[in-house]
Amino acid sequence: MWEQIAAHEQLWWWLGALSVVSFVGALLIIPVLVTRMRADYFVSDQPAAGSWRAEHPAVRWTLLVLKNVLGFVLLLAGMAMIFLPGQGLLTMFIGLSLLNFPGKRRIEIALLRNPIVWRPICWIRRKADRPMLQLPDDVRH
Repeated sequence: MWEQIAAHEQLWWWLGALSVVSFVGALLIIPVLVTRMRADYFVSDQPAAGSWRAEHPAVRWTLLVLKNVLGFVLLLAGMAMIFLPGQGLLTMFIGLSLLNFPGKRRIEIALLRNPIVWRPICWIRRKADRPMLQLPDDVRH
């Protein structure tokens, strides 16, 4: 086994660097995204007042694509953080919340049932003096 590790030393350095970058990136971006999330995000289907969804179609589509790309990158980083240092489940949750796909809300709420995801979100929102997230009645903690 040590021979395999020694034979792929450069790969291990790249994985280590990716781990550090994803860990630091998650530490910087996750609090911003969690605090910007509306408290009624999980109980309301209506976009927030002044939402980018009311912008010109070109702006709206550009922002939609960028939001989904960021969500996909965070989802992949969260999957990597399951094995590398970092908050994998929380990063995956934030990535999923940025993506658009059918059944997304059901998956998000299932992830929120996990205390490993719920507690850090509550802690971040408390530190930022933001109201706690409202959840459907069947998911209250």
